[in-house]
Amino acid sequence: MTLGGSGMPELMDICRASQWLLIYRGNLTSTSTNRLNTNVLLDGGDPRETLRIKKLLGFLDGQTTNPTIVAKNPDIQRRIASGRKLTSSEHKNEYKRIVKEISPLVGEACVSIEVFADFGTTGEHMLAQGEEMYAWIPNAYIKYPCLPEGLRAAKMSVERGIRVNMTLCFSQSQAAAVLCRDPRIA
Repeated sequence: MTLGGSGMPELMDICRASQWLLIYRGNLTSTSTNRLNTNVLLDGGDPRETLRIKKLLGFLDGQTTNPTIVAKNPDIQRRIASGRKLTSSEHKNEYKRIVKEISPLVGEACVSIEVFADFGTTGEHMLAQGEEMYAWIPNAYIKYPCLPEGLRAAKMSVERGIRVNMTLCFSQSQAAAVLCRDPRIA
């Protein structure tokens, strides 16, 4: 499929309708193998949409998730609409269930799993979450916020052999801080 191929309008409609984000790395030219010369990662929390997008594109290079997007999963939204709120433990269990459903859909490609964190969360608490989440699936990358404690958690994770990436990186100084911590942090 070329970038202007017949599937692109449908893909754009799906992205708008489901609030999904396609993350492109590289340039958007097609190659002789009829594949974009880029990596395509989906940002979402609905395995049915993952499968739909993968069928539409013919491939996926990975997927990212986070607690907010997983909370928008249609199954979770139906539960909430029925008047049943999820406890913190139920939210974590649903997050795990959804990530485990997404993992085989992307094959050996990465699935980024973001820790539950805010400005007061310690690096040790993030690390504990990251270690648990890393065990959920074989293709996990743990996503930490680009805050001082998130950088500490990422460094400790890399030292333990956990694959990580950073989120909420909005400035050059934050990006530099990530690189100064450890070049293995993506």
